[in-house]
Amino acid sequence: METRLQAEDIQKTFILYLQGGKKLNVLKRVYLTLGAGECVALTGPSGIGKSTFLRVLYANYKPDSGRVLVFHRGQWINTVEADPYHILDVRRYTIGYVSQFLRVIPRVPALDIVAEPLQRLGLSPDESRLQAQDLLRRLNIPESLWEVSPTTFSGGEQQRINLARSLIYPYSILLLDEPTASLDEKNRAVVIQLIREAVARGTAIVGVFHDREVRETLATREFDVSTEGTE
Repeated sequence: METRLQAEDIQKTFILYLQGGKKLNVLKRVYLTLGAGECVALTGPSGIGKSTFLRVLYANYKPDSGRVLVFHRGQWINTVEADPYHILDVRRYTIGYVSQFLRVIPRVPALDIVAEPLQRLGLSPDESRLQAQDLLRRLNIPESLWEVSPTTFSGGEQQRINLARSLIYPYSILLLDEPTASLDEKNRAVVIQLIREAVARGTAIVGVFHDREVRETLATREFDVSTEGTE
């Protein structure tokens, strides 16, 4: 199994300056190796640092120690030490991240938001939009909303747009933070199937899945982020 990502000796502490400088030791010597075609479900008690770990893997948070190695464009890059240019390049071509919140440029139509990643592959705008339309249909986004900014959508619709723009692009690594949290049963089943298809293509996935049924359906293994110093 081809390794796609390695997190080594990750430690992260937050300082609460408004509470007298109190320190919260959230991540303590976390190690994880992620291979192609794996879906690793992060586990552990609420508040233990699962979402924080995802943000460290995406280089949104810089850990106090350790390194995150990502296999990107044929070489290993330590994103903890990489400059902003290389981190942006890793995010553009190698790692997709689906957070619990949709962040997009206002007034850009949903269809263009979903289609944009395909244009990085060299597809024409027309072909990119056609593929985006197919994915939006699968995710049950009404056609009447395709030309509307998703900032006006419901929470469940926004989450599906969030998923669509990451699943449409062939990232080798996907980070998913509660991807089905706002979805009804019908749309949850669609998202589960799309994630399974991504895993079957060889995508390496790390996710937080609080829904036990979703976790048991998708995970090839579980990883407890509260287990200190071991993988």
